[in-house]
Amino acid sequence: MQSCAQQKDYNLIIGTYTNTGKSEGIYVYDFNTNTAAFKAKSVTKNVENPSYLALGEGNKTIYAVNETSESSAASAFAFDAASGKLTFLNKQATNGADPCYIVADQKNVITANYSGGSISVFGIEKDGSLSALKQLIKHNGKSIVKGQQAGPHVHMAQFSPDHKYVVVNDLGTDKVYLYKYNADGGNQVLTASDSVAVTPGAGPRHLVFSKDSKYAYLVEEINGGITVFSYSEGTLTEIQQTKLTEDGFTGQNGAADIHLSPDGRFLYASNRGSENKITIFAIEKGGLLSIRGYASTLGKGPRNFVIDPSGKYLLVGHQYTNNVVIFERNQETGALKDTGKRIEVGAPVCLVFAPIK
Repeated sequence: MQSCAQQKDYNLIIGTYTNTGKSEGIYVYDFNTNTAAFKAKSVTKNVENPSYLALGEGNKTIYAVNETSESSAASAFAFDAASGKLTFLNKQATNGADPCYIVADQKNVITANYSGGSISVFGIEKDGSLSALKQLIKHNGKSIVKGQQAGPHVHMAQFSPDHKYVVVNDLGTDKVYLYKYNADGGNQVLTASDSVAVTPGAGPRHLVFSKDSKYAYLVEEINGGITVFSYSEGTLTEIQQTKLTEDGFTGQNGAADIHLSPDGRFLYASNRGSENKITIFAIEKGGLLSIRGYASTLGKGPRNFVIDPSGKYLLVGHQYTNNVVIFERNQETGALKDTGKRIEVGAPVCLVFAPIK
């Protein structure tokens, strides 16, 4: 059996919007991290708008949101990593409209519900299926941008590096919330701990922690900004503000996703709107960011992207041009170069790598 260090082939799992008529569900490909060669393995059909995915503990389950307005839910699947096949286990209502992010550990699954402005917590049964809803937390408030910030819009929930907190970004209230996490807490898995406000009108979307867990990087959808925080024991403290766009940019922002290179040296963030670019940052001393360059994503609507576990390739899912563009990543400079390879798939919005063994 290959060790992870030697492993070259991974499962690439893609969540999509099925309501566009261009996608049939959740797609799994074999992806080679030496060559960027890929091969279709499976398609899981009859699942509505599985726009965001989370891999369960031990690579044996996959959890998906079903982003379907008031009828939204979360679905659980058993996952056979060797064949790439998903087997439906069950589905539970989120009681919060339009979940757009999902995370899982051994005990719980948590969804961030955008239109509902809420967070849903489910337990995990022995077979990997979802328990009934254990906890629903609704946010309140608004911010200064009409329409987009007329109420709370929870965009991401994720575990802190020490797993003691869940960090929740709310685009509508311009706040990042921190909740204490008690995995066995019954109907009180999450307890409000702290919140930090960002620039009014910024629109917090996704956040990623540094490799050493001392810093966090927040991409802001509406103003195309990035806020850098120092992080310690459930507390975020702002230390820098920068932006994705070049000086003089007057187009429309739609900042979307943010990821760190596996070696922790570079940060990448995507901007949709009229840009359709990825901005490349180097992480400097003290966690601060410096811009190293910009790259067109060569498509429209770079909603989500992912760096493969080896760090060699960066893959961008384009919601509106219905493909995944594969870039080779210069691991010394962070620069991106088009490989010419494309995975044609309808409305991809979430890309997840998973070990095959």
